[in-house]
Order: sequence, then structure tokens, then C-alpha cells
Amino acid sequence: MEYSMTNILQPGGAVASPRLANPLALAVLACLYERPMHPYEVATTLRTRAKHESIKLNYGSLYTVVDTLQRLGLIVPKETERDGRRPERTVYRIGEAGRQRLIEWMSELVGTPAKEYSRFEAGLSLMPVLPPETVVELLEGRARRLETELAAHRELVAQIDIPRLFRVEADYGFALKQAELTFIRALASEIGTGTLDGLSLWREFQATHPAPADDPRAPGLPAAHPTSAPPVPEE
Repeated sequence: MEYSMTNILQPGGAVASPRLANPLALAVLACLYERPMHPYEVATTLRTRAKHESIKLNYGSLYTVVDTLQRLGLIVPKETERDGRRPERTVYRIGEAGRQRLIEWMSELVGTPAKEYSRFEAGLSLMPVLPPETVVELLEGRARRLETELAAHRELVAQIDIPRLFRVEADYGFALKQAELTFIRALASEIGTGTLDGLSLWREFQATHPAPADDPRAPGLPAAHPTSAPPVPEE
């Protein structure tokens, strides 16, 4: 589950070091490591620094994360404050256990490669479902979109004047997209020129599983809109 957090129970029911799986919890701990904040200030800080581009952020999940971190003893209330007629806000600080867990978690994320399941990788693994010609068209379209995104990143970097330290995650994303673009171009070329190893097996599979004429898998036909609803039969 995307926002799951679990504890490891030791024999006798004692709570061991909590296992946190939600990057938003990491972001909360990092903000409180910097200074005490209330949850709204945490959210504002993350958005101001564009961290929401790397870590999924919504306010409902944020307050759930804060409650869980407090329950686990990783953060503790420091004080409550009121701004005018607004409701009281609780300011939290990171506890010693939270500081230790933050360092451990950061060390694991930065130092240990982990399997991540991407949508594109899933699509590639099941690619023979589509005809080769359709896949070439789709890959070429994806390549054009990546080129647009990469150009926008270059333009943005040229306009802003901040140390690379504060945009290193964006540079990482740029490097991934650049590598993906190189891979896509090569793959589309192999399919298009007929040099992809196994292409004959792919075509044999397609020959025994032909797409109907109005099927979006058929070459040259636009895919159906994913949100379009089927027609309602007349009574």
C-alpha cells in the first residue's frame, strides 16, 4: 500500500524499530530535522522547494502520516499556536528515535538499489500483445513527448540560478529520461528494420491472434479514450 507504515513486533509484543514505506513520512522527518513545524508549514515548505515533484503530497495523507509518526514516537508535539481566529495548530519536533530512523532510512535509500516497478517496464514486458507496427508508432510518439520534456528541463535549468544541490533530483529525472529516449529510439529502429531478435515469433503470435478491424491495436487507428464510457443500451 502506498501509504503503509508497519511495526516489527519483537517476542513479547515489544515494538522494534518501525519500518516506514511512505516517502512522505521521510519528507516530514527531514523537515522536522531542520526545525520544528506544524503540518501545514511542512506542506508549504515541501511545495516551495518543489519536493512535491519527487514525493507525492496531499494534505489528507500528510496529517495521517504525522499522526502515525507521533504514535510511533518518532516526532513529538512541541507547542500549540494560534494565528488570529484560525484553529490552533500543533507544532512538532523530531525525537531522538525519529532522528535515528531518518538517518538510517536516508542511508538505505541513497546506498541500496531497490527494484521499482514502472508502468513502462510493465508495458514492455507484455509488448507482443500489440502488433509490431503499432508498437513502433507508440514508441515514436513517446520519444517525441520525452524530447519535449527534456527540452523544457534544459530551458528551466538555464533560467534558474540555484546550486545544483537543490535540483539534483530533477537532474536525476532528466538523466533517466535521456537514457529512456536513447533506449526507445534504438528499440523502435530494431522493430522497424526487422532486426529485433524474436520478431518472427512476435509476428507468428500476432497471426494467430488477429485484432478486429475496429480494435485500437490495429495499426494506424487511434486508441480508444481511456475514460470513454460504453454506450448505454436502449430499453
